[in-house]
Amino acid sequence: MKVPHIGRYPVTRMRRNRSNHSVRRLTAENRLSVDDLIWPAFVIDGKGKKEGIEAMPGVERLSVDLITEAAQEAWDLGIPGIALFPYTDPAKKTSDAFEALNPDNLMNAATRAIRKALPEMMIVCDVALDPYTSHGHDGLLRDDKILNDETVDVLVRQALVQAEAGCDCIAPSDMMDGRIQAIRETLDHSGHEDVRIISYAAKYASGFYGPFREAVGSGTALQGDKRTYQMDPANSDEALREVAMDLDEGADMVMVKPGMPYLDIIRRIHETYGVPTLAYQVSGEYSMIKAAAMNGWMDGDKAMMESLMAFKRAGACGILTYFAKDAAKRLKEG
Repeated sequence: MKVPHIGRYPVTRMRRNRSNHSVRRLTAENRLSVDDLIWPAFVIDGKGKKEGIEAMPGVERLSVDLITEAAQEAWDLGIPGIALFPYTDPAKKTSDAFEALNPDNLMNAATRAIRKALPEMMIVCDVALDPYTSHGHDGLLRDDKILNDETVDVLVRQALVQAEAGCDCIAPSDMMDGRIQAIRETLDHSGHEDVRIISYAAKYASGFYGPFREAVGSGTALQGDKRTYQMDPANSDEALREVAMDLDEGADMVMVKPGMPYLDIIRRIHETYGVPTLAYQVSGEYSMIKAAAMNGWMDGDKAMMESLMAFKRAGACGILTYFAKDAAKRLKEG
């Protein structure tokens, strides 16, 4: 058999650079660090209150006082950011999502508490109406149709009250057209020029969101599905157009959601635009790994770290993951 050559030397022992831990560390092409992690957390009403989420083992809804303590724990582990999502009392859910505009709603109360306790922590606030609507959609609904422009008007007001509460990263996840420009203009004109926008630019109509919808209480309320505004899983060129428009409208960073089924999208965005690109390892991805590990079908820690490294390999600069605290502990252990 003819031995292939690169230059003068035969390529015969690729395994040499895999032979021990130190050499593998030296030759690693990508590295995962705690700096790459953002911890998504769920807020509920009450004090000293926590609730487990059946579909997301190990994840809890926490009242404002407890989520502040949990944020401190994440910060102490080196995690730089927290992303907040509210579990809204069903009695406060309406067709017009009025609670989203309440300066004292759960999201804003948690933001103020965490900002006071941890001034340097990055707080990411979700901008969408599904936690607040009686029908479970991300936008306003009329005759079974999502109203784009009317929804954008509400999203702008929602983003403003979040910025006023102390949120420093506004993250519109609704997928309405034109919302990035409208939010950017309003923030700038209201003295919040330094508040960043992380756009969920490529958010797919995915089957991996089920556990999250249980976590925020929107799943049972959802009427129909979200395919008329979230992206078709068959499309990738469309994702590049979405990203281009959102960047042109003023997005500082972009998000791909879900994460692992769309690693190709992360790579294409990274290579095409070279902008900060985040991956969201969504609830379904988390729950699959946890369930398999709990049943003894795989090594959960190994699968967790491997999945997170996949995002870095694809080109993500940051990862929203419910594994953030567990991963941070593993990284500290080396």
